Amino acid sequence: MRRLSLRARVLLIAMTLLVAGMVASDAVVLVALRKPLVERVDLQVTMAAGVLSRVPEPLIRNLTEDVPALPDTELVGSLYLAYLDDAGETTMSLRGRSVPALPALDRSAVLAHHGQPFEVPGWRVLALPTRSGGGSVVVAGALSQVDATMDRVRLLCLLVGAGLLAVLAAVGWFWVRAGLRPLRRIEETAAAIAGGDLSRRVPPTTGDATEVGRLTTSLNGMLAQIESAVAARARSEERLRRFVADASHELRTPLAGISGFAQLYRMGGAEVAATMDRIERESVRLTDLVDDLLLLAQVDEQGLALRRAPMDLRTLAADALHDLRALDPARAVTLTGLGSTADPQPAPVEADEARLRQVVSNLVGNAVAHTPAGSAVRIGVGTSDGRSVLELADTGPGLPPEAAGRVFDRFYRADTSRTRDQGGGAGLGLAIAWSLVTAHGGELTVDTRTGEGATFRLSLPSVPRRKCGD
Repeated sequence: MRRLSLRARVLLIAMTLLVAGMVASDAVVLVALRKPLVERVDLQVTMAAGVLSRVPEPLIRNLTEDVPALPDTELVGSLYLAYLDDAGETTMSLRGRSVPALPALDRSAVLAHHGQPFEVPGWRVLALPTRSGGGSVVVAGALSQVDATMDRVRLLCLLVGAGLLAVLAAVGWFWVRAGLRPLRRIEETAAAIAGGDLSRRVPPTTGDATEVGRLTTSLNGMLAQIESAVAARARSEERLRRFVADASHELRTPLAGISGFAQLYRMGGAEVAATMDRIERESVRLTDLVDDLLLLAQVDEQGLALRRAPMDLRTLAADALHDLRALDPARAVTLTGLGSTADPQPAPVEADEARLRQVVSNLVGNAVAHTPAGSAVRIGVGTSDGRSVLELADTGPGLPPEAAGRVFDRFYRADTSRTRDQGGGAGLGLAIAWSLVTAHGGELTVDTRTGEGATFRLSLPSVPRRKCGD
């Protein structure tokens, strides 16, 4: 049975139960039908036995002396009449078309039946002692009519049952087929997904109140999660491939410089001091790039251990002001509140100051590297909507919208004059800044348009000012 389909098994079980129910019901009907028919024969036998038990045997013998057998009528021909002595021997009998196979009916056996009819194969029998006190009378009624009636009813039940089973089997086949249609859709969906179509879903055909409806909802939810997980894995693998390719390219550049200057020196084509200076600069660049990659890997894999302490972003804003003036004395740098308000506002946070200084340093270096010398820069600090914010706005060339959405990607360089950031020229500075801010539970965003400059905004959850020692 395990090799059968679910449809065939359901239909087979249903038909088996139906056959069992029909057999049981037919058996009850036949038993209930036979009982009144047998009672009718018992009534005939009882009436005949009651009359014969009152009539002396000699009188019956004289009356039937010239009639050795009962007339062949439907009623009389189905009866057997006999007188027995006390030992059970037949002294006289009147028989119709057949004779019953009677058991031994001596005086004690007759009395043991207590005047109740009993059955022998094909007959109902009643034995009564005669009123004269000697011997007994036996009357047997044939059950041929009862058996014929029961055979006809049994045949009719069989034919009706067989026809009903055939009709119900055909109807049941289509009904089960329709009932299992949602499961077939689930099977088709699973096959399509196995073939690579991860966007396929099971069409809802029933309500959520049914088992199939709940299964459909659960499967579609699971398939959506699987599709999202596969898509996320594909994106992760693509980012990893791009990261490895970009990292390999960036690592190859300083390594190629070191190798080239070493070969140039070996051939005597360069001075020692100049060669060592270039090799040292490329080594520092290589070391910075490796440190940046290790930091990003640490953030990605196991998180960053932060030494949080109360602080105010105004401290970082003031230091950023001095750094910008030191890097470009001709640049106009102002320190304001948020949105160009006059004075900087308190911005208390609980964070790792060294890591946030690294973030602000990257933003400062990015502004110096990607804006024209002497262009104005504004540093704003304050609180907004329960968050402490530090923003750095420049008046450089800005970024197109498609580049603004990817400016924090690793190794990303926009195809504009803003082609390098502070991450060793490798496109990692803003990616590192974004990772460090995210590790603090904050946000780092950029608001920029081509020709309108760029505003980088660092936002962290605020803490009560008293924790910052104000």
